[in-house]
Amino acid sequence: MDFATREDAGQKLSRYLLDLKVQPDLVLGLPRGGVVVAAEVARLLRLPLGVLVVRKIGHPRFREFAVGALAEPDVVILDTHSIATTGVVREELDEVIAEERQRLKEYQYRFEHPRTPELADQRVLLVDDGLATGASMEAAVAAAKSRSARQVIVAVPVASDQAVHRLERVADRVLAYFSDPDFDAVGRYYQRFPQTTDEEVIALLQASRHCP
Repeated sequence: MDFATREDAGQKLSRYLLDLKVQPDLVLGLPRGGVVVAAEVARLLRLPLGVLVVRKIGHPRFREFAVGALAEPDVVILDTHSIATTGVVREELDEVIAEERQRLKEYQYRFEHPRTPELADQRVLLVDDGLATGASMEAAVAAAKSRSARQVIVAVPVASDQAVHRLERVADRVLAYFSDPDFDAVGRYYQRFPQTTDEEVIALLQASRHCP
């Protein structure tokens, strides 16, 4: 299963959700790439678009290797197995978490301010461009629930079976257009998978606010 671009993935995911008669109240994309997919879903389902900012927590000595994720308010998801088996020092991990909390606030101000979506009693659709481990999305689910969302649905174009099973324990519903037991990396399922910029995310959010 290949998608030409994130926009193409969003269109295919939208048709999948329409076929399933999924009826959320709003769509929240996970920055950055997830917002591109979410924008197409919001447009085709004629729903409001917003963001839910999540930051990965990198291993103190190998920052590209994620050992967890965090989201506001005060949501911290840690992979205790990876932490235990890779010799993470708690003091070093706390420093990384503090750094990522600061970056999280910066991104929230950049993407959400001044229009943070109200989630209380809403059926929320959380969208990303793919799920590898599911840690970031698990943090997003916890954040949405902590803001009193009535229902939290996860929807993605592609996911590992492991991530789907993980999220089924915390989300009300998990919908993957394509779930792969031999999942490799999200980018492998896209013909074009460029890095999404902050400016692109902001432009998509602004465009959605001017749609009828």
